[in-house]
Amino acid sequence: MSDLSLVSAFPKAEDAAWKALVEKALKGAPLSVLESKTYDGAVVAPLYPPAEDGAVIPGRDPGAPWEITQRIEIADPGTANSQILDDLNAGASGIALLFQGAVGDRGYALSADAATLTGALEDVHLEWGVPVELQLGANAKAVAAMAADLVAARGIPVDHTNIRFGFDPIGTLAANGWSDASPDDVAALAKDLVARGFKGPFAVADGRPVHEAGGTEAQELAFALAAAVSYLRAFEAAGAGLDDARKMIFFRLAADQDQFLTTAKFRALRKLWSRVEEACGLAPEAAFIAGETAWRMMTKRHAQGNIVRGTIATLAAAVGGANAITVLPYTAALGLPEDFARRVARNTQTVLLEESNLYRVADPSAGSGALESLTSDLCTAAWALFQGIEAVGGPEKALEVNLIQSAVTASRAIRETALARRKESLIGTSDFPDLGEDDLAVMDVAPTKLESGAPTVTPLTPMRLGAPFEALRDRSDAVLADKGARPNIFLACLGHPADFNGRAAFAKSLFEAGGIEATAASSAQTLPEMLDGFRASGAPLACLCSSDKVYASDGTEAAQALREAGAAHVYLAGKPGDLEAALRKAGIESFVAAGGNALETLAGAYDHLGA
Repeated sequence: MSDLSLVSAFPKAEDAAWKALVEKALKGAPLSVLESKTYDGAVVAPLYPPAEDGAVIPGRDPGAPWEITQRIEIADPGTANSQILDDLNAGASGIALLFQGAVGDRGYALSADAATLTGALEDVHLEWGVPVELQLGANAKAVAAMAADLVAARGIPVDHTNIRFGFDPIGTLAANGWSDASPDDVAALAKDLVARGFKGPFAVADGRPVHEAGGTEAQELAFALAAAVSYLRAFEAAGAGLDDARKMIFFRLAADQDQFLTTAKFRALRKLWSRVEEACGLAPEAAFIAGETAWRMMTKRHAQGNIVRGTIATLAAAVGGANAITVLPYTAALGLPEDFARRVARNTQTVLLEESNLYRVADPSAGSGALESLTSDLCTAAWALFQGIEAVGGPEKALEVNLIQSAVTASRAIRETALARRKESLIGTSDFPDLGEDDLAVMDVAPTKLESGAPTVTPLTPMRLGAPFEALRDRSDAVLADKGARPNIFLACLGHPADFNGRAAFAKSLFEAGGIEATAASSAQTLPEMLDGFRASGAPLACLCSSDKVYASDGTEAAQALREAGAAHVYLAGKPGDLEAALRKAGIESFVAAGGNALETLAGAYDHLGA
């Protein structure tokens, strides 16, 4: 029997043939209109040839699963213990204990006392090598000593434990504006722990402060790399050999909903660290990289959308070679998540790991032209930023002189503008909202804040991209509670459904993203029928929706009629082109179209409503 080759049944794909079809579809527009740019300025092309250098980047051992790490951040040790045991018995392979003042402390964290740590880890079999990651902030030395004492008190051989101590004074300095430790202190702590038999790692180079504040992928990589080099120098100065020192460090990055950039970022970090190792005269070894789904993409509105974003981010980090991944529960932006949200976070990883078998292939993106190119671009950009940090004296000095903060602030402003114009979207929040969504439950635990030390640098302030739209939705809820109905706008659809459906859907999504309920007709509408609908709606605002052809023939008459019928403000969905002057004269006051500033439009609508 001859072999059946499916490949032979298809013609060989050629770039020239693809370009010919694309150019025909673009109707004279240049191919460059299909390109986009990352926030670091790298061009993302629509098509890439296979990569010439497609070597696998060493990460997890081939066929080795990543750790499903669950975040523990509740102050009550009994509840923390129940969560840990439930997590470990239901699919998690490791836990991350978040202590007060650590990066990512948003008011829910464990306190730095022995009773809390002992209670939280009751009946947890540390001797089985359960991965425990200590995310430390203030009082890191005390927590580390407590953990070591707990292992000793239980009579557990130290070499049976798997504790990542997670000292990160540079990260906490960036996140909080102050830190009670330095890299030299970390080196001294590590030396004490090594003497007690622990192998580490002891320090984490965490890029999340930059990412949470709105920074770019290259900025996050540069900050993490600079922190790692600072810890490496401190360990060496304390007497550790470079080979031992590098094993004392691990990394942590945010995993975002941009799948390909996230995968490229995790791959890029390995290449960047390998370059540092080579500069130290070491043969590169795979670094341990933990990932956590990004805080800045989490939303309060339609929080179920966070499940999708978290799944994409987890997939991206896993394909990028992450050794451990933490998924933020989908209700995290609303408060302290309940058991169901924690279960969904666990199962997100379990499905990808056990059912999708993502872990079975080492570096599956190797050889992909697009991902190799993105990885290379990120390496180039991050290395240049890293050199800039080194030039001023390292990450702590760079924070003192606001080098890092100013760069991140500039990137944040660009990102916020993109979201305001909905060029970057959060489904369910900035686009396609649901005004009738149900409230979601979280634990009845009030957030607390660790008493702050005296700031020595300007902190990198965390942000959530959806917050400005959520603030507008809060205004809508207040109006609903006060008056029994939401602010509303009438979508004045004119002509046949084919004329207005597209623009009406756009306008509905736009206005309801700000909590302004939109009503529209679903059948063909004449001008008199449209006006009757407007009067019946009782809406104070109107948005004319139709095709360019209908605007040209009936737009001015419709606009004038809406004003005469009592519309306080009349919008038009679409770009007016040559009709703008005539439409404005007839009563159109605002035009809404793709690329416009949605937040400005929505804030203005509330002004027109007097709400």
